Amino acid sequence: MDERKVPTIYDVAAACGVAPSTVSRAFSRPGRVNAETAARIRQVAEEMGYRANPLARALPTGKTSLLALVVSDVTNPFYFEIIRGAELAATEADYTLLVADVHESAVAERKALERALPLVEGVVLGTSRMSDSAIRVMAQQRPTVVLNRVLTGIPSVITDNARGARRAVEHLASLEHRSIGYLAGPEASWADGMRWRAMREAAEMLDLRVQRFGPFAPTLAGGGEAAPVVAGSNVTAVVAYNDLVAIGLMRELAAQGVRVPRDVSVVGFDNIFGAEICSPALTTVAAPLAALGKYAVQTLLAGMSSRTPPQVRPALLPAELVVRDSTARRARRRRS
Repeated sequence: MDERKVPTIYDVAAACGVAPSTVSRAFSRPGRVNAETAARIRQVAEEMGYRANPLARALPTGKTSLLALVVSDVTNPFYFEIIRGAELAATEADYTLLVADVHESAVAERKALERALPLVEGVVLGTSRMSDSAIRVMAQQRPTVVLNRVLTGIPSVITDNARGARRAVEHLASLEHRSIGYLAGPEASWADGMRWRAMREAAEMLDLRVQRFGPFAPTLAGGGEAAPVVAGSNVTAVVAYNDLVAIGLMRELAAQGVRVPRDVSVVGFDNIFGAEICSPALTTVAAPLAALGKYAVQTLLAGMSSRTPPQVRPALLPAELVVRDSTARRARRRRS
């Protein structure tokens, strides 16, 4: 046999004088093959350098020890700690985590899942942009947990967006801001809707005015696009959909001569890496990102191993306001 040729199951079967199906069972279901025959097959396979394909070996049982984590934008630091937490939980359970980046596209997300579902045992959807119905169809095929979104009948792990948004508004109110803007994120974002609703409720209780601007892309560029809108409005403070939007906004405002926080106070969401080291350091609503990823995988694995229906009440993790330098007391006269 050519030394460069990778041995196949048929080569092993021919060398052992057995059918290829017997070789397959010797690796996938050894209890169904005579012990001496199975030992002989494994010995010959080792001598020939044959390695059973783990996916093919898993087909009869469906056990691949693979999980999928789908994220909207892997370049967004929001996902760094989520991926790390999810990977830790998967590794502790002897699973391998596959990460798919779908570039904020529901179409790309569906295509990625169509390809991944035959290979994985379960899926975590991180801030999915797919419709509720599309997610439910997918969840019928593999155990699924959804991050940062609530769907009836499907396990989910979320940050307390409502509390975080209220704390942001209360903080700005304590600094005497009476007119506050919200820089909206993707229209398909469940968290975006929750934050805006909580801000409106808090503003009503505190007798403040709130305005919604956008939607904007959840990126630095999206924040930059929001800058002229904010500069041309009468708001003295803004809450951004996420930290990237907030940082992009501050950068472009500075280029236009608008000072943060002297002219406009800025609050972000998520407390990503970089929020503390940008200038000025960003006041933000901190989400427990690593805990979100870890708990999502743990919830997925618990549902996979249980014979009873999974717990579908959303797991609510806390959000806390981290006050830094991008917010300050409202100036009596705003820069023209």
